[in-house]
Amino acid sequence: MTTLLVSQPNFADHVTPQGHPERADRIRAIEEALSRPRFDKLLRRNAPSGDLMLAELVHDSRYLSRLRDGRPAEGIGQIDADTFISANSLAVVATGLGGALSALDAVLLGEVDNAFCAIRPPGHHAEIATPMGFCLINTVAIVAREAQRKYGAERIAIIDFDVHHGNGTQDIFKADSTVFYASTHQMPLFPGTGKPSETGVGNITNVPLDPNSDGTSMRDAYLTRIIPALIDFSPDLILISAGFDAHERDPLAQLNWQSADYGWLTGKLMDVAGRACGNRIVSLLEGGYDLKGLAGGASHHVAMLMDGAIGRLED
Repeated sequence: MTTLLVSQPNFADHVTPQGHPERADRIRAIEEALSRPRFDKLLRRNAPSGDLMLAELVHDSRYLSRLRDGRPAEGIGQIDADTFISANSLAVVATGLGGALSALDAVLLGEVDNAFCAIRPPGHHAEIATPMGFCLINTVAIVAREAQRKYGAERIAIIDFDVHHGNGTQDIFKADSTVFYASTHQMPLFPGTGKPSETGVGNITNVPLDPNSDGTSMRDAYLTRIIPALIDFSPDLILISAGFDAHERDPLAQLNWQSADYGWLTGKLMDVAGRACGNRIVSLLEGGYDLKGLAGGASHHVAMLMDGAIGRLED
């Protein structure tokens, strides 16, 4: 496998208040973990700036104007109780989008097999009309639409293993049978969506997990519910909303996944990608707020993307 890692130093320019869990240190922790010799074979690229007008592929026509109106000339502005925007945040968001789209290009043009995008801020809570939950635009949703628009991909699967349900991604695609969305997430927990009964037009699979459950429950959810549905959907491309906040160390939730659980899950998704879509996977960072847990989960995820094996890794 050839795996692309996309990131950018300017992700630090999206400034959040002191003590906020979604902070620039998250990217630094991942980059440090992926600097070890185990990851020397990664193809590494800086994320270019992307066209924010592409947000209109998934958000309403006034969405970007609302973000620009909320952006302060200096300092930090507040969108809701948890979501902040600083003077340079939209430039950072554009870089995250550009990085994800460059990864899409590399995968769908056959330059690499798969890609991991270490980008921020996260995006899967951003709904059609509403930024929320640390998220300013829904990057993974835009990537899905661009895969369809630019490359003619007919069937896109989005697998979301963040501990919080991706209400925004579900909101965008709930009536679209060409996009499959599946999520494991803790329930009850923010944002309160993601019940099993929320199935869209048959294209959505939600499997809530109980607080304090561990990787055993996760494995059962994927083996019995999500993987069979994903195989039946037979995607042309798999996108991953890769949140690492189900890790036992994370302060914002109460699931007990270990770092190695992310490697196991990544391997299962690679198995489907190998059968259905020529190994094509693009993974985008979402949550993960304990730096050690984030680094451990991301290391196992990327190691599996690289060669289908974890090897010797520290958590």
